[in-house]
Amino acid sequence: MSAAVEQETVDVLVVGAGNAALCAALAAAEQGASVLVLERAPEAARGGNSAYTGGAFRVAYEGAQDIARLVTDLSEDELARSDFGAYPASQFFDELIEMSGLRADPDLVEVLVNNSFETLQWMRSQGVRFIPIHGRQSFLVDGKHKFWGGLTIEVSGGGAGLVESLFTRAQRQGVRIAYDHKMTELLVENGAVCGVVAVHNGQVRQLRAGAVVLAAGGFHANTEWRARYLGTNWDLAKVRGSRYNTGLAIQAALNKGARAAGHWTACHSVFYDANAPEFGDPALLNQQKNYFNLGVVVNTLGERFVNEGENFRNYTYSRMGAAILKQPGGRGWQIFDAQGAALLPDEYRIRHATRYQSDTLEGLVAQFEGVDKAQLLRTLREFNAAIDRSVPFNPAVLDGRRTQGLTIDKTNWALPLEQGPFVAFEVSCGITCTYAGLSITPQAEVLDEEGRPMPGLYAAGEMVGGLYYTKYPGGAGLTSGSVFGRIAGTQAARHGRTQ
Repeated sequence: MSAAVEQETVDVLVVGAGNAALCAALAAAEQGASVLVLERAPEAARGGNSAYTGGAFRVAYEGAQDIARLVTDLSEDELARSDFGAYPASQFFDELIEMSGLRADPDLVEVLVNNSFETLQWMRSQGVRFIPIHGRQSFLVDGKHKFWGGLTIEVSGGGAGLVESLFTRAQRQGVRIAYDHKMTELLVENGAVCGVVAVHNGQVRQLRAGAVVLAAGGFHANTEWRARYLGTNWDLAKVRGSRYNTGLAIQAALNKGARAAGHWTACHSVFYDANAPEFGDPALLNQQKNYFNLGVVVNTLGERFVNEGENFRNYTYSRMGAAILKQPGGRGWQIFDAQGAALLPDEYRIRHATRYQSDTLEGLVAQFEGVDKAQLLRTLREFNAAIDRSVPFNPAVLDGRRTQGLTIDKTNWALPLEQGPFVAFEVSCGITCTYAGLSITPQAEVLDEEGRPMPGLYAAGEMVGGLYYTKYPGGAGLTSGSVFGRIAGTQAARHGRTQ
């Protein structure tokens, strides 16, 4: 490595280039700060984990008119044909707290919830276009698209569309992006963070700033850290998103005395195509298989191992990767009959899915390799016989249509597997993000081990700990990144311009 050190100074330096980082950069630029964004990835792979998401945002709203304020091109006909319901701030707050086992920092949760709607309005002013999630979060009931699970809007173009909109806006606002920059150290002088050390093409760069915002994601792509913190076999999980989120920024902050926070032994992980590549590929998106609630899931022993109908899928899907990783071989199959398969969204219709089909269950199971076929057919027959068919099936509500007397009962949406053609998808574990990182204040200031704000240092996004513990409500992550990214950028600009 060259011994030369190149120096540069800006008001605000943002480490990372996903949703949280770009919101921080835009907010800082609005305050008149000079802003430099460091992206570890090359330009072709920019956008962090955000670029790999479906682009769903969980937001508190009181009814359809609030949705219309975010989806500004929603027609009167679309409004009339949609039942958006409501998702009040109190419900959003309670669900985050309850799903954390009462461990989440209530002050952070309150900031996230209470700023969610206003932040999305601000994002719309930055050029982000929101649309209803008709394909993934609604079912047609009595002629109306009924939305469910507190999740109703997404960004047009998904995660790729989200980051493209933010990059476009950042460029217009004079924010500079430096690609292929790997941050290795925080600079601290006189007790305050004043920049970073980064490596670019073998050249060490000392980048000084009035304030630094860390928004470089968690450690989901660090195989060694997964094994160390998450435990046995987590080194075998496939990475859904960016290969560049390895925890370097977290470690750099901890090395300077930052306080660790969050659930270090838990993560967001999902059912993922068994033959997906080791790391996320923008050309091969939609590898997740999250609509297991419409069918049954079995392991190589031919047995069910989860309650597929415990709750709406966006309240349970983030634990399913961990569930299947515990099964023999870390793989299994999701099985649907024709009725359930007809309701599956686009992620099941991609060409690169590991998919099986047959007119009979016997023919379907015969195609599986490495499974106890006789036991699997018994499992499916017992499942069909245990369903209470007197309860009507309704995928848009917790319908209570369940099985009775099984070792693991399915408590909602229990459709019998008896109408062909039958389809199955082979799945394994895909890790999305980790739940641990740095401790911050509601103003996004990073705290030191004594609980004091570290002057000049802010954080947002997946590298913040204290919000999620074991469970995760779909769409909360992008909203959190935007809310705390905007706050971090604003505060960093105010601090950085005075230095």
